[in-house]
Amino acid sequence: MLEHNRPLDTRLPVMLRSGERLRGIFNGLPSPAIVEMCGYAGFDFVVLDNEHGSSDLQVTEHMLRAARASAIPAIVRCFEADIARILDMGASGVKVPMVNTAAQARALVQRVRYPSPAGQSGGGQRGVAFSSRAAGYGAFGGSSHTASSNEGVALIVMLETPQALENAAEIAGVPGVDAVFIGPNDLSHSMGYGPDWSAPAVQRLIERALRAISGAGGCGGMLAMSEEEEERYAAWGARYFATVSTALIMRAFGEAASHACRKLAY
Repeated sequence: MLEHNRPLDTRLPVMLRSGERLRGIFNGLPSPAIVEMCGYAGFDFVVLDNEHGSSDLQVTEHMLRAARASAIPAIVRCFEADIARILDMGASGVKVPMVNTAAQARALVQRVRYPSPAGQSGGGQRGVAFSSRAAGYGAFGGSSHTASSNEGVALIVMLETPQALENAAEIAGVPGVDAVFIGPNDLSHSMGYGPDWSAPAVQRLIERALRAISGAGGCGGMLAMSEEEEERYAAWGARYFATVSTALIMRAFGEAASHACRKLAY
């Protein structure tokens, strides 16, 4: 079978190391069709949101199939307990919320990486099974699968508290952490500003953390709901940006509803 038929898309770590600006989208809706649309629209990646979204694991697997079919790398935002099953489904990467310390990040690397062969360093403690979708149900099992997974599956950690942002450089420097994403909504709430992450104190902390991540050689990420926000965060060192599917859909629906109401008024 040809390489492009493999279920596991291993392009993401190279993309995150490229230095290029990447644009993706969070999707919490349980819809393979929306994932396909994200791919066909030209996003660099899609984040399937299993922290705040409503998909169960079976639907998540179908969305991963849709991502592979539409050639878009798929990251799954998930809790630590779900990492093994999500990776066995064939996710291109996992995005783990509420990482506060480098020690937590190192422990996550162990969960994401398979053990290395004898004489090699840098492996982890991920359980090995070749009956999973990621290994083609055995069609692509063996040492080639464990090696390509260790090299081609990304770990993205989310920093969402002041403590986490103070530790940003150390977390970014952990071997095996491919990107560091700042969650501004939880950060602003934890700082007492509610949903107002535009508050100057919140933005100052974000700027300091993004510059620290970049200075440590890491790939920093942020929500960017507008071109203006993307440019601001890019100037601070970020190059991994994400918007949100429901925000785009609701904006389009609101505009359509407004036009319909004006038309009816005539």
